[in-house]
Amino acid sequence: MSSKKNIAGPLGLWARYKEKHPNIAQFLVFFILSNGITVLQLVLMPVFKSLFAKTALVNTSFQVLQFGHNFDGSAYYVFDYAAGSLTTGGGGGLAYFLAVQITLAIAQIINFFAQRSITFKSNSNIWQAAFWYVVAYIVITIGAAAAQGFYKAPIYNLFINTWEMGAVGETTADVITMIINSAISFWVFFPIFKVIFKQKS
Repeated sequence: MSSKKNIAGPLGLWARYKEKHPNIAQFLVFFILSNGITVLQLVLMPVFKSLFAKTALVNTSFQVLQFGHNFDGSAYYVFDYAAGSLTTGGGGGLAYFLAVQITLAIAQIINFFAQRSITFKSNSNIWQAAFWYVVAYIVITIGAAAAQGFYKAPIYNLFINTWEMGAVGETTADVITMIINSAISFWVFFPIFKVIFKQKS
């Protein structure tokens, strides 16, 4: 009867490594899947953004959860999407907010099932895991949005106005902010997954 140790080639090498270093192997799988999800977000985001950009939602302000003030005295919002397109100095409005949140929701749903089945091979109660995943997702989304308030405007201003890259600059800024957001989620979700995705004997 063949064992993992007798498997030849890359699969055998991986099987032996996983047996010797299960936690590192698990993290590597999590890392690969997370990067795949990030690529998916980078593909979906422009699609949804383009669709919503053709609607009046661009001119509908979405600024909620005020938390103190900016350095210039203006109100600081956790979710700050002022009316108007980004290229004209606005915040993208409700259109940009929906493009971001729909992209994140789709990505996280796929991420939930992929990480549960592939990375952690969990057989615990899926509904309980889903509940805690949603709770974590909401908390992380609010936290990431609050952090975004510090870097979003400077990044878009740099590429669109300072470097005068226009639409290309906006797309570049989209990619950078999405990568930053994904990086935040990556480091926060791994320990959470270790807790909610259990293996029951």
